[in-house]
Amino acid sequence: MDDYESVLLVKQEVFVYRIPPRTTNRGYRAADWNLGTPDWTGRMRLVNKKDECMIKLEDKTTGELFAKCPIDKYPGVAIESVTDSSRYFVLRIQDEEGRSAFIGIGFGDRSDSFDLNVALQDHFKWVKKEEEAEKEKEEGRPALDLGFKDGQTIKINMKITKKEGQDATARPKAKAGGGLGILPPPPGGVKLAPPPAPAATSTPRTAPPTQPSNMDILGDLVAPPSSTEAQSAAGAGESWGDFASASPKPQPQPQPASNSNPNSGSGTGWVTF
Repeated sequence: MDDYESVLLVKQEVFVYRIPPRTTNRGYRAADWNLGTPDWTGRMRLVNKKDECMIKLEDKTTGELFAKCPIDKYPGVAIESVTDSSRYFVLRIQDEEGRSAFIGIGFGDRSDSFDLNVALQDHFKWVKKEEEAEKEKEEGRPALDLGFKDGQTIKINMKITKKEGQDATARPKAKAGGGLGILPPPPGGVKLAPPPAPAATSTPRTAPPTQPSNMDILGDLVAPPSSTEAQSAAGAGESWGDFASASPKPQPQPQPASNSNPNSGSGTGWVTF
């Protein structure tokens, strides 16, 4: 388990530059490097092995190690940001014999450099918490005991006003769309009977229309009712009152014509005025 290596970050493309020695304490500037022609291009991996964090620069195809940069703290001397850009850093690389040198690295995308910053900060925050936990364990600080003591009890006040189950069944919920909240009738309910038909009333039958005679047209005369019509009118008098019981108007006798028209088809029935 001591040789287990965990990978914290991988970037498939990183550019490596030879940088001139720093002459002042103001920091490194990426503008002083030959950014158009990097000296090496490969893959970068940020790994954590045991208690050591390091950046490994490897070949993209074969995975051969080009250089490694052990990091003891961040920010620190092992990795520094340049003063004129957020995409470039200065690494202190070391070989197996302990010799060190400073090189410059850069990324084509600004988000890659942001990911490197975040990964380093998260790692060293975790290391700090682990160190604090080990220190507390060595000092023998008693752990926080949250258990109940002998005879200790707690009291919980629960105020229940209504039974939710009964309340839910008693009051139906209104629809989400609003409205008056009128529920439809239940299936198989009581059906109302249709309204009763109106009672048949005896109405006087009228005689079928007859062809008016010549006397009816000229004299506005009405033929006397027949015996059947008179009986019907008498039976309907109970419903219609005095109007049905009135006696029919006697028909006046037609007067003979004084002069007859010799040219007419019939010699009688026409009155000349």
